[in-house]
Amino acid sequence: MRHWLFVFVVTSAAALADEPRPKIGEKLPRRGDEIMVCGQLYHTTTRVVLWTDPGGYDAYRVERRFAPLEESGWKATQASGQAPSLSDPSRYGMRLKGLSKEEIERVRGGGWDLPLLEKVVDQFVIHFDACGTSKRCFQVLQDLRGLSVHFMLDLDGTIYQTLDLKERAFHATIANGRSIGIEVANIGAYPLEVSDPLARWYHPDSAGKIRIVDPDVKPESGRSDPATVLRPIREQPITGKIQGQQLHQYDFTPQQYEALARLSATLCTLFPKIRCDYPRDASGALVPQKLGDAALARYQGILGHYHVQTNKVDPGPAFQWDRLIERTKKLMPQ
Repeated sequence: MRHWLFVFVVTSAAALADEPRPKIGEKLPRRGDEIMVCGQLYHTTTRVVLWTDPGGYDAYRVERRFAPLEESGWKATQASGQAPSLSDPSRYGMRLKGLSKEEIERVRGGGWDLPLLEKVVDQFVIHFDACGTSKRCFQVLQDLRGLSVHFMLDLDGTIYQTLDLKERAFHATIANGRSIGIEVANIGAYPLEVSDPLARWYHPDSAGKIRIVDPDVKPESGRSDPATVLRPIREQPITGKIQGQQLHQYDFTPQQYEALARLSATLCTLFPKIRCDYPRDASGALVPQKLGDAALARYQGILGHYHVQTNKVDPGPAFQWDRLIERTKKLMPQ
């Protein structure tokens, strides 16, 4: 083993020596599919907009993103009383659980690396945002509730990363310290007697096929570009029981499933403790409610928000867990 390591180091050094020397001020190319982990970029093979990119969403900021600039600062927000849920300027915290005192002192200064983060992170929590779009989701989290999430997945499959994964985002209470979270754009799941949110967002087109229409955006005049039409992957709302409640919900878009699988494959590869599977009962079926405390403490893998909290039902009965896991496994390096 020592001999192998020695050869590896020598070979790597030689390879570096043969590479062209960087020029001062030279820009490093970025493909646009990378996520950031401990300050380093890792490819996902799907479109990712970072918080540092134009059009990104930055959860490190303390001001409200969608308020007028002169009214958006923390002091102005406190004085205005317009966002009573905001009790602290920071919408995120430090991951501390499982770290020694020495490691905590190290990471206080930003000294995370992937091997250390691998020790801490073992869950990937999937939410629906109940807002319908990632833009509105960030407005609710950042401007109104003082919460955060690492990723948002929009209807068209675009992934927005708002924080480095080394941060403890505020998205799933007791799972925050050990998890990565994603909010998937979807208006949500509701009791069967509640149909209004679904009826407002899902409309049949002239051919009778269901399309997603943001009710807060005025439709453009004339015919829409077919390339911009977004549809749930299944035509009819799906009914199912979550947390003992019978709910109905429209499924996610094909673009969302593919992007989520590519992100999941990346995370399961980078973080070996995140098993590429969902919570199952003794028969191998999906667990449709919160995991027991002991089971949740032991669980390592991909899970829903409802597996963490009894008062949550996301990602809902329409979410196709087997579709996600099977596609993710095919994408992972063998």
